[in-house]
Amino acid sequence: MGSIEVIDADITTLRVDAIVNAANQRLRGGGGVDGAIHRAGGPRILEDCRRVVPDGARLPTGEAIATTAGDLPARLVVHTVGPVYADAGEDAPALLRSCYERSLAVAGDEGCRSIAFPSISTGVYGYPVEEASRIAMAVLTAHVDAAREPSRVVMCCHGEHDRAVYQRALEDLRGG
Repeated sequence: MGSIEVIDADITTLRVDAIVNAANQRLRGGGGVDGAIHRAGGPRILEDCRRVVPDGARLPTGEAIATTAGDLPARLVVHTVGPVYADAGEDAPALLRSCYERSLAVAGDEGCRSIAFPSISTGVYGYPVEEASRIAMAVLTAHVDAAREPSRVVMCCHGEHDRAVYQRALEDLRGG
């Protein structure tokens, strides 16, 4: 039986098989979670990103790929590109859902048993946390309920407010 845990922590410190990076389309590092992962993981992550997404190429919004985790305690980083809320329009929910689904699929294909997600697109990309939490937790709950790998899922939030929002979304889905 799988599990979902909602925590307030620094995702770069977690000992899981894979952590998810809310990346930009070029996979060249940036601000927020993306910058923190690249800084903590060291240059090998960027080198691997350049290999899988060469200069001039872009990873489409909603897609995901895996790279080394460099110096992080995780084995892999799964990079996914979340939607910019103001630009995505009516496609925003489907694109955000795809980020979670594709990240889980990539991690499963890589043999991961545990994975940690940040709150994708809710920082500078402007996705409202309450709406994003319902989408994320619906995907994660369906995945765990289907008994697929990775079976241990951690929702790693930045701040107590976001942790409480995601916890409430999970409890609403679980009926408690």
